[in-house]
Amino acid sequence: MFKATHGIILPTTIIGSLPRPAWYTENLGKRGFREAMVLTGFREQYIDAVSSYLRDQEVAGLDILTDGDARFDADVGGHSWFSYAPNHMDGFSGDFAYKAEGGRAGIPSKRGEILHEVLEARIMPDLTGPVGRGNLQYTSVWKTAQRLTTRPVKFGTITPELLALAVRDFHYKDLRDCIMAVSDALNEELTELVDAGCPAVQMEETQIHLLAAKGLTDGVLNPDFMVEVFNNTVKGLRGKTEIWCHTCWGNPAQQRIFATQQSYAPALEALNKVDADILTFECCSSGGADLEGIGQVIADDKKIAIGVIDHHTLQVERADEVAATIRHGLEHIPAERLVIASDCGMGREGMSRRHAANKLIAIVQGNNIVRRELGLPEAACLAGEDKYSLVEEA
Repeated sequence: MFKATHGIILPTTIIGSLPRPAWYTENLGKRGFREAMVLTGFREQYIDAVSSYLRDQEVAGLDILTDGDARFDADVGGHSWFSYAPNHMDGFSGDFAYKAEGGRAGIPSKRGEILHEVLEARIMPDLTGPVGRGNLQYTSVWKTAQRLTTRPVKFGTITPELLALAVRDFHYKDLRDCIMAVSDALNEELTELVDAGCPAVQMEETQIHLLAAKGLTDGVLNPDFMVEVFNNTVKGLRGKTEIWCHTCWGNPAQQRIFATQQSYAPALEALNKVDADILTFECCSSGGADLEGIGQVIADDKKIAIGVIDHHTLQVERADEVAATIRHGLEHIPAERLVIASDCGMGREGMSRRHAANKLIAIVQGNNIVRRELGLPEAACLAGEDKYSLVEEA
């Protein structure tokens, strides 16, 4: 169901995370969100941080907002994006450092590389019992942000396969069973979130494209099973709200995982089968290399969100560069099906708030150029108003 993007031509948004303010020093840890919100210090800092994230997006003029992933802690490489779910769900216990063996998902690295530091900082619980929702409290997290703005707030969650691959399983002892158990628990949590009125749910991120790029076809780690997992996790939701399927090529500590640019081409047929309204693709960092194939393969019942700013670099894209990427997208995707976004989230430690804020502005100003060319209404971008500039004319 097109809900957040309904009635908007070339709507704008970001994928999720934004850099933490320096003064946001509180961490949630393993506490439940509602329990932490009882504490004056956490509540004040959390609400102020979310307010700042939302206001930066409103000032830029984005149509669909996020809470900046404020529930995640300040940690090396944004690791809390992985650890929040298992640290708040039933069935997980303990704290164990990353080991290259033992079935844990990892990133190839060696000492002296920044990605090695990311792995050194990875502490995860083990799966020791039946998986359950626990105290994820997605609904409370989303409500806290949505009541601070009249614009739709999109909520993102990790996918089951990434969670299952990141822990040691001492309960199910079968990867397929483990992934599906997590999927069922997340579906229950997301159903409550959607029934509460959340206008857009973003699944972050299916492994369909990564497995297809690697040519993996074993009994579990293959694109077809990942489609099954995605569809089970969002079962019953697409008729109630807007479902987003986020695809990216990794963003630990704002780093690229692959030495060369990867292609979505091997995964497009499988991605076309996911039960989602909107598919996201990194297009800025790739120069829009796969746009033609994306436009040809992805069915008309889905919208396509293309990234027009690169989350890996501090270089802020110019409005005309953003406009050029959008025009490239329009060569292959109708305006009614095109959504304008960032390639991925901005992260919480690798980019300053000022860089991120100006990238948001670039999205809207570049999109306004194209909207103007198409005779469409432009978005109000307060940050771009000359009358509010502090620089006086000579």
